[in-house]
Amino acid sequence: MPNATKVLVVDDSPAIVDSIEMMLDFEGFEIEKFYKGSDMLKTLHADSKPNVILMDMWLSGEDGRDICKEIKADENLKDIPVLIMSASRGLEQSALDAGADAFIAKPFDLGDMVDRLKTYAK
Repeated sequence: MPNATKVLVVDDSPAIVDSIEMMLDFEGFEIEKFYKGSDMLKTLHADSKPNVILMDMWLSGEDGRDICKEIKADENLKDIPVLIMSASRGLEQSALDAGADAFIAKPFDLGDMVDRLKTYAK
């Protein structure tokens, strides 16, 4: 889809990534999925920029907040909205302090997630 909203989905759980991909694909989003933040960062520097990044806070040895800080510190990437997900609701403020544009608590409501992605992808 040439005009589809491009979302990078980053989570170390294949089941979560697959369920998000299925739901976003149904909603007409273009999805690129990653299981490691470091792999996503390499793609960000090499490919065209996404409209929004949806990333888990805890990524098998990586902290999504640190990855978010890297994105927001990069002059070419800082304007890409980053939405951080976590089951640890008490970490919302630390995600926002790291530069995340929004925090999504797990388990999440799929309809709410779609609405938030559409809002931030503009």
